[in-house]
Amino acid sequence: MSNKIVRLSSILDNDFYKFTMQCAAIKLFPDDRARYTFINRGRHEFPEGFGEQLREAIDAMSALKLTEEEFAWFKNTCPYLNAAYLEFLKGYRYDPTEVTVRQAGTALEVTVEGYWFSAILWEVPILSLISELFYVETGAHRNDDDWIVKNTLEKIKVYKDEDAKVAEFGTRRRHSYEVQNLVVNTLIQHGGKSFVGSSNVHLAMKYGHKPIGTHAHEWFMFHAAKYGFKIANAISLEHWADVYRGDLGIALADTYTNKVFFSQFDKKLAKLFDGVRHDSGDPIDFFHDVMAHYKSLGIDPKSKHIIFSDGLNSDRVKQIAEACRGKIGLSFGIGTNLTNDTGLRAMNIVMKLTEASFHRDEWISTVKLSDEKGKHTGDPKMIQLAKDILGVE
Repeated sequence: MSNKIVRLSSILDNDFYKFTMQCAAIKLFPDDRARYTFINRGRHEFPEGFGEQLREAIDAMSALKLTEEEFAWFKNTCPYLNAAYLEFLKGYRYDPTEVTVRQAGTALEVTVEGYWFSAILWEVPILSLISELFYVETGAHRNDDDWIVKNTLEKIKVYKDEDAKVAEFGTRRRHSYEVQNLVVNTLIQHGGKSFVGSSNVHLAMKYGHKPIGTHAHEWFMFHAAKYGFKIANAISLEHWADVYRGDLGIALADTYTNKVFFSQFDKKLAKLFDGVRHDSGDPIDFFHDVMAHYKSLGIDPKSKHIIFSDGLNSDRVKQIAEACRGKIGLSFGIGTNLTNDTGLRAMNIVMKLTEASFHRDEWISTVKLSDEKGKHTGDPKMIQLAKDILGVE
């Protein structure tokens, strides 16, 4: 077992969309509860004592709090986060009793349960801790800093050559905070106009950038559990617009497949939102679907935007940029390929909202229907129910 201690140093070391969703959850759903479950997609085997190390790192998060400097920066940089929310965040503390960690042999189980507005911040930090601890506790040695910088510079060259706007989205599956910080610093120093920022709020503040992000799949999954699959997309976006009044206007498209999304993304919503984010399915097919949808509504696609964020690397960025350039606004959110491209096998782990409760004793399973075959998540019976209701094959 390694002597290195892995800890988070800032409450802002998290993805921006966790804070924006927390703000909306406090305003709209203060009494509703949520459960999250860790999913080991890569079937990684965890060494003896890993669960104990993770438990200690999670318990240590109770000491994190928003500093006065962080509060002032958040207030000035993100004015759409209302004053009441920022005052709440000043008093927020992670409650480790919301998190359960179990290890049986090489298998790891992690669950989170609490009021949604409280439990919502755990997902990304827990995943980043699992990822960093895994490399520490297995004794895996990454390539050195010079290699990381050189590798990142080669990617930057592709982005610049393609005139591609790129944001760093890699907190949850980073090799380590150290590597993510090194990558972001390299992107800032050499990315020029191609680098538009990071989804990590702490790093955005550190380097003087605005944080990037809007909402995640859980926003739509929660609404489906509360209101039904048929209206989940539309009511999720209506509620988002009610809270943010035109700010944070990129809509995530694929929670219940892109096809279902566009059937509910009517002219009002299409005009109200600045664009859409792609996160599963073929990106070029998605581009053509978006173009056709906007044109069918009489909207000029050049006035709108697509953010591509599904498992991107330099080759895919180049392919997508060349297919879409000049036809619609275009940018890319790149995660693991930036922050965990170190010469080691990148972890394939997620943490999903799995249940929601609107009447304290009753829990409803949540579901995501992916455009990628075999990547639906949730209870199998509920997945089938969603597919039947939505007409998804």
